Amino acid sequence: MRPFNHENAFTGLEAAIVLIAFVVVAAVFSYVVLGAGFFTTQKSQEVVHTGVQQASSTLEIVGNVYGTGTAGTSIDTINFSAALAPGGTPVDFDKVVITYSNTSVLETLARGTKLNAPGAGQWTIASVQNEVTNDDVLERGEQFDIMAKPSSAIMKNDQFQMEIKPAIGAALSISRTAPASIQKVNIIY
Repeated sequence: MRPFNHENAFTGLEAAIVLIAFVVVAAVFSYVVLGAGFFTTQKSQEVVHTGVQQASSTLEIVGNVYGTGTAGTSIDTINFSAALAPGGTPVDFDKVVITYSNTSVLETLARGTKLNAPGAGQWTIASVQNEVTNDDVLERGEQFDIMAKPSSAIMKNDQFQMEIKPAIGAALSISRTAPASIQKVNIIY
């Protein structure tokens, strides 16, 4: 008698096992590829949102920029009002840096005490209009009146620049020239 040798029956079973193994490996590979694609897409989206947030300025000057000082001599304090630009995100003024520069001076002004006149080389929030919350965060509808006092006086026809740099967002630059005839209160253009 011949032993039973039916290799043909096992060939179909082996083929099914190999096919199932290929399907499982392909499923795992596609899961890894799709996961990496979703991760990359999410990181790209975060980069775009961060870039837009960093590039857009959220502050704007409301009204005129004023300079006060000694009539006929010099301007020692710069006054302006800041508000959020339309669609701007709130700005924490505890983290704002203000710099002053002219042809001979570049200085970072220190933060003075809120609602008090600043000393030389300082800036402060002089008053708050339409206060939403009692803090130093400029929110929609609020307006902060800022007083800045550089350590050196601004003379007739001096050109100067101030930059208000929030922690997030682009800096707001104020470039002005002192008038030829200085009064006690001056609108600076």
